[in-house]
Amino acid sequence: MTFETLKIEIQGSVAHVTLNRPQAKNAMNYKMMDEIYQVFTDWQDNREIRAVVLSGADGVFCAGGDIKEMQANTAPSSEQAGNLDNMLTAVNQASQVVIAKIEGVALGGGLGLVCVSDIAIASATAKIGLPEVRLGIAPSFISPYVIQRVGFTRARELMLTGRRFDGHKAFEYGFVHEVCEPEDLDNCVSAILKEINYSAPGAISAIKQLMFTVDGQPTENTAGYRAELLNQLRMSDEGQEGMLSFIQKRPAKWVK
Repeated sequence: MTFETLKIEIQGSVAHVTLNRPQAKNAMNYKMMDEIYQVFTDWQDNREIRAVVLSGADGVFCAGGDIKEMQANTAPSSEQAGNLDNMLTAVNQASQVVIAKIEGVALGGGLGLVCVSDIAIASATAKIGLPEVRLGIAPSFISPYVIQRVGFTRARELMLTGRRFDGHKAFEYGFVHEVCEPEDLDNCVSAILKEINYSAPGAISAIKQLMFTVDGQPTENTAGYRAELLNQLRMSDEGQEGMLSFIQKRPAKWVK
């Protein structure tokens, strides 16, 4: 798979997607947004890939949106609205476990990518923030995901001040799940991937869909769906193999 703004490498059941505009600190232009959307859409039904590690080239995650392109683009916003929103939705609802590996900077739209990841691991020295207010604009597209990630109170403070913070604060606020020293970042990601190796591919996809379906819904509205999903998975080849491997005290066939 060849892209203009991304590097793609697949190693077994893990896909590594590297944002690759180092000359712009991996800032997202419309081309990158389209290519990220394409990749995650193409992989939606792919059960061979269980995890996607999202990172940035040259030790920088993502400096946000491409400000030069944004300032120069005269197209009405409605014509570009799909680019970022569709991309965020594709990553958010991916069938795989999406892991954000954060180093360097993760600003604006880059932090939006963090917020739609399933697991985020940050370097302690990363510089993270929502600087849009200092540019006279707003984090419009990423705002629902930021609020969902860290809550309304924290989101309003960070959006209205635009201040930057490090990996430790990102962990404290709830943006990331783990923080480690820069030299340990790869090892932390590898440890998570080892855990995911035990997770069944079909169950990963089903659980992600389950969470989006039941979130915010009264339990009585989803009881039938939840029961049916469990029965489907229980009777599936994957479910039968998983339970049998537990009974026989052996690794399931998908464990490599």
